[in-house]
Amino acid sequence: MRTALRLRQSSDFARVRQEGKVYRHRVMLLSLRDNGLPGNRYGFVVGKHVGAAVSRNRCKRRLRALIDSIHDCVGQGFDIVIVARPAILQQPYSELQRIVSVLFQRAQLLKVG
Repeated sequence: MRTALRLRQSSDFARVRQEGKVYRHRVMLLSLRDNGLPGNRYGFVVGKHVGAAVSRNRCKRRLRALIDSIHDCVGQGFDIVIVARPAILQQPYSELQRIVSVLFQRAQLLKVG
């Protein structure tokens, strides 16, 4: 994922958390907020409750790959934060794809067509 597409500042994460809309699933949370920019920026939160460093990094790599695969189909102009829950480790990649699609559809971010 390109650096321009990433949320890096803790203030940006806090702003999305405080002012954004949250969509929940048993495996992950999706928070989003308008950013006033022409494109989206993505951030990932994978806390220590998910597992050891190896597990957390694997989880982040999988989430980045999922977002890369659907980025072109997503409406633009949002800051999006995905927060992983411990149940994410037991999910196969195909199930994570389905869950991310469901959350983006609930948020009405996927372009149809």
